[in-house]
Amino acid sequence: MFTGLIQDVGKIAALRVNKRSAVLAVETSLPVRSMRLGASIAVNGACLTVMKKGKHTFTVDVSPETLNRTSLAILGIGSLVNLERPLQLQDELGGHLVTGHVDGIAVVESIETQGEFTFFTFRVPVQLGAFLVSKGSVAVDGISLTINECSRRRFSVAIIPFTLEHTNLRARRVGDKVNIETDLIGKYVQKLVKAQN
Repeated sequence: MFTGLIQDVGKIAALRVNKRSAVLAVETSLPVRSMRLGASIAVNGACLTVMKKGKHTFTVDVSPETLNRTSLAILGIGSLVNLERPLQLQDELGGHLVTGHVDGIAVVESIETQGEFTFFTFRVPVQLGAFLVSKGSVAVDGISLTINECSRRRFSVAIIPFTLEHTNLRARRVGDKVNIETDLIGKYVQKLVKAQN
């Protein structure tokens, strides 16, 4: 379980992608030595498992399901990735509950700067749009964000300068693909409502 508060922006140091799986090596300023082998880490919002450790890098395997559902397959050497270690029970929940189980991919539709804020609009598949609510939470590449406005096919968020500087949003351009995890509670509510109908 994660909070959507990004702890570091790492870089892809090496990758090997085939049709069914991938292996990613990520360079980070996080204390790799303290990471346990087998521990979880969110990479652009996808919960992955640390398989190997170097001095400043860790390596993760990416399953076929994760490759199909996320944008990890299109990463390249040097790509910036948001990183977050899992929540511990004594930690403050500053964002929202993020599982690291990506629901699908959105596309950056527009980026506009208004004063100190940067407004991003994302285009999403209709099945994801059903879980988006104005002023609700969404994880974009693992970042806990509040939705300004939304419809069945798009939503917008306002990014404060700190978030822009400390996440990979600073490198995002129109047309880029991002990982989306919709609100966990909303998914359970929809399932319960459907079961009663």
